[in-house]
Amino acid sequence: MSLGSERPFRPHHVVVLALDGIIPFELGIPHRIFGMPRDAQGRHLYKVVTCSVRPPGPVQASADFSIMVEHGPEALAEADTVIVPASYELGPVFEDGVLTPELESALARIRPGTRIASICTGVYVLAAAGRLDGRPATTHWVDADHMQRLFPKVDVDPNVLFIDDGDILTSAGVAAGIDLCLHMVRRDHGTTVANEVARRTVVPPHRDGGQAQYIARPVPDARQAGTTAARAWALARLHEPIQLRDMAAQEAMSVRTFTRRFREESGVSPGQWLTSQRVEHARHLLESTDLSIDRIAQDAGFGTAQSMRQHLQAALGVTPTAYRRTFRVGART
Repeated sequence: MSLGSERPFRPHHVVVLALDGIIPFELGIPHRIFGMPRDAQGRHLYKVVTCSVRPPGPVQASADFSIMVEHGPEALAEADTVIVPASYELGPVFEDGVLTPELESALARIRPGTRIASICTGVYVLAAAGRLDGRPATTHWVDADHMQRLFPKVDVDPNVLFIDDGDILTSAGVAAGIDLCLHMVRRDHGTTVANEVARRTVVPPHRDGGQAQYIARPVPDARQAGTTAARAWALARLHEPIQLRDMAAQEAMSVRTFTRRFREESGVSPGQWLTSQRVEHARHLLESTDLSIDRIAQDAGFGTAQSMRQHLQAALGVTPTAYRRTFRVGART
């Protein structure tokens, strides 16, 4: 291919919709996560702008200050991804499930096929617009029952951090918005790019969307042993067969007690956690090495290429070869 026929570089355009009552922390999440990724030439992979439903001007935050927004609703027409963070002043959207005229007009500017995501109660805007009818969605666990009653056509799941339903993604409250945005970066550019963003943000590089958003005992009783040592032990030997009893033995617990304690701390079973860690390790090796598929399957603890293929297909919807072709470091310009 000649240089003249190469497509010009264009960053993915993310538009964040700031509504009155916007929560500053959640407004800042997309700018932080999408504002960092760069390609090998140092170019930003995303362009992030904030818009309002009104002409440029101040938007009242949930704190004791306003945010000066420099773009009006016309910015939504240029978006590749639209993100709607939470607001404490959704008014009729939250109370009656009805969009205000200015919000309805703004959303109508979004082009068909645009990826749309919400953080926390921002999902009410998508539901009121009818974009979630017959689809799964999540929100902060405190509001899940209310949302289900208000929007009975939506399949509300209060027990997950985020849901990726293709062109529509929704997350639980507050920090789950970080998980959602990292997931989108990972989906767009692979684990190497997403993990670097996570390291610079000083957050875990990966919390699976299916992890529980509310755990009754997020901090174990100091008098009781935890499962941290067992997880560290397992991560150091993913390439080996790991039995549940072996993990339990690291904490001197019975299998039953260990399984219960593990779920209390992480929100998932030891088996689910171990599989997700192996998938993540396989993704990293596919992106960053030239190792054969068979070797990666062994190093990640899947044993055979067929087993790894089945797990990646289930988790990502693609084969190892297709994943490597898409996200191999250096393969993209």
